[in-house]
Amino acid sequence: MNASATGQLRQLPVVVIGAGPVGLAAAAHLVERGLAPLVLEAGPSAGTAVREWAHVRLFSPWAEVIDPAAEKLLAPAGWIRPDSAAYPTGGDWAERYLQPLADVLGDKVRYGATVTGVARAGRDRIVDADRHEQPFTVHIQLADGREERIGARAVIDASGTWSAPGPLGADGLPALGERAAADRVSYRVPDLRDPAVRARYAGKRTAVVGSGASAFTALAGLADLAEEAPGTHAAWVLRRGIGAHTFGGGEADQLPARGALGLRAKAAVEDGHASAVTGFRTQAVERDGDRLVLVAEDGRRLDPVDEVVALTGFRPDLSFLSEVRLGLDERLQAPTALAPLIDPNVHSCGTVHPHGVNELAHPERDVYLVGMKSYGRARTFLALTGYEQVRSVAAALAGDREAAERVELTLPETGVCGGAGLYDTPDTAAQGSEAGGCCGAPATLRIGLAAPTSGGC
Repeated sequence: MNASATGQLRQLPVVVIGAGPVGLAAAAHLVERGLAPLVLEAGPSAGTAVREWAHVRLFSPWAEVIDPAAEKLLAPAGWIRPDSAAYPTGGDWAERYLQPLADVLGDKVRYGATVTGVARAGRDRIVDADRHEQPFTVHIQLADGREERIGARAVIDASGTWSAPGPLGADGLPALGERAAADRVSYRVPDLRDPAVRARYAGKRTAVVGSGASAFTALAGLADLAEEAPGTHAAWVLRRGIGAHTFGGGEADQLPARGALGLRAKAAVEDGHASAVTGFRTQAVERDGDRLVLVAEDGRRLDPVDEVVALTGFRPDLSFLSEVRLGLDERLQAPTALAPLIDPNVHSCGTVHPHGVNELAHPERDVYLVGMKSYGRARTFLALTGYEQVRSVAAALAGDREAAERVELTLPETGVCGGAGLYDTPDTAAQGSEAGGCCGAPATLRIGLAAPTSGGC
């Protein structure tokens, strides 16, 4: 690339997709490096996805969910750092950190801008000629329906996985009849503090499908509701059986809140507020009057339920990246070099090695998936890990390869990542270290950010 073309390319912004925790941290690191970020957020505010699980408390304390470069930007604006040892809810994280950070970044953040495509200017994914000399073109649709094209020198995709929850079908695809039953199927931990949501589940029979912290949170909430609303009952649907580790570490868990959550789910079963249905791999959803019946691959039929809460994980939306050349692991849909380091069959969030630009690289130069999205379908993500990722990427884009390849993160020795803490109750708020965990995300996401399991992303 000649000097003139290089100069023109460097005048373009680095487009960051998503104004969640990792996207805004990426912008802060880029600013610190003297680079110009442009954060594109589909929602109307910072942390739009995080706000959807505002009622869930993180397992991680404030000390582990604030990015250092972001704090440097916030401090001159009079921002008051929350108590490092306290555990925020998703709502706290969004209102007390993410939105103030976006406000400081000002016009470097655009809301109501949904990214619909990313490509090299004038080059689809097939064309090799002068490919890496071309800027990126980022296609967006605005809230009013208008479309725009934005030039970019690099693209950092921190859009997370919240928008793509896993379906009920045991084969990873929607079960037969699942779409037709959409009015009775939820893919989020219900906020039972909301009167309208509470009325939806009170006195009803609900199928909770899933075996992680999100399912535990839903079971615990429904069990509490059953104490007040007779007839409330959960059918807990698991694809596997119940074993010694089904409910986590219990009282021996390194994260007391996570252990307490597992014990509450276990108590829900033992107290008769929930009944476990094991080895049930959902194939179909059928209507039975106003109720639903789940049908397993082996022909078993669940007793009719009024509602279904599907908490079967999340996956990355790669559709708008179809014209750039990504190198992804065939199982996890994570960058090829990163996948072995985060494989949930081997690692928990506490055993994932800190990593950066080398593990995040793709055949398409200067395109990076970061945060929860970089982990694909793995659930071992930590907010701290995402912050280290974007520090490394920003250094590489600034030409500081030594800093990009240097590890500047020591992970907390807290063990397994699993999900969100309990609902934001006075008890959990007061317990401090008993109200959080390593993930910094709610139970529904099972990530290390804020949001049901994370951390939002």
